[in-house]
Amino acid sequence: MGVIDPELTRIPARKLTANALRQLAPSINETEDTPDLILHHGKDPISEYNNPDLIPGMYPTLYPFGIGGFDDKSRPTSLSFENQANYYLNLADKSFRYHYFFIFVILNMIQRRRAHLHTSFTVKSARFQLVAPSLTSLSSETLFDVAEVIENERTTASLTPDQRRALDLLRYINTIATKIPGSYAAKISARTEIRSYFSYFGLPHLFFTFNPSAVHSPIFHVMYGDKTIDLESRYPKVPLPAERVRQLAHDPVAAADFYDFAVKALFEHLLGWDYSKRASTERGGIFGRIRAFYAATE
Repeated sequence: MGVIDPELTRIPARKLTANALRQLAPSINETEDTPDLILHHGKDPISEYNNPDLIPGMYPTLYPFGIGGFDDKSRPTSLSFENQANYYLNLADKSFRYHYFFIFVILNMIQRRRAHLHTSFTVKSARFQLVAPSLTSLSSETLFDVAEVIENERTTASLTPDQRRALDLLRYINTIATKIPGSYAAKISARTEIRSYFSYFGLPHLFFTFNPSAVHSPIFHVMYGDKTIDLESRYPKVPLPAERVRQLAHDPVAAADFYDFAVKALFEHLLGWDYSKRASTERGGIFGRIRAFYAATE
């Protein structure tokens, strides 16, 4: 078949399927009862909680011995999911931070765990017990009507009692999403905290955007592991632009470490903030002594 039809365009699909089944089935001369390849499957999804074999099974190249998973109850000292993830990303062996998918999968699991944890707190609160009967009595038509009012920015003065209970549902949804990093509700929570600073400390005297560029900084490339850069030189030589971009994309953890280092250096050495005491130093910085500040990362 491969000689006269190398692209397999003239072979019916049923013949290809039958041939594949024959490859999986054991030979008639063998006594084995199982085929060469078995794909295990089931209708129940695998739990990501209290399952130390999950991550090592997903990434065998990162866990060649099949140990070191998360939520391992056999450890003498308990270790949280986030602390263990941070530990893996800061190992001298940078296989975890260089992996294409590990960081994104772990971040997604952390987001879901935070959502589940905060949902549990909200369900057990006294406020939810008061709102729950209203939520269960809402109809789909009521929700659609309220959605249309919000989308078209209409007045809420003429809402029916059921539609007002739907607005309570929206406030409840914002509450359970507040603790999820990167969510829109988390941004709303940050704005609320900033306004509370206004009430206690007064309006801020200074607003600025700090954007350290990792790709052009010799400090980042040293954090990445580039040993050709001499930071003691007045004008350190950095790699070519294409290589700088490649290093930045190759190690996002080093980029995050550089950003954290740059922000702390700014507040400690220019603005005179003591992170250990969580207060301004006696000498202060270029703008005097800081009473309070609020920083948000995009």
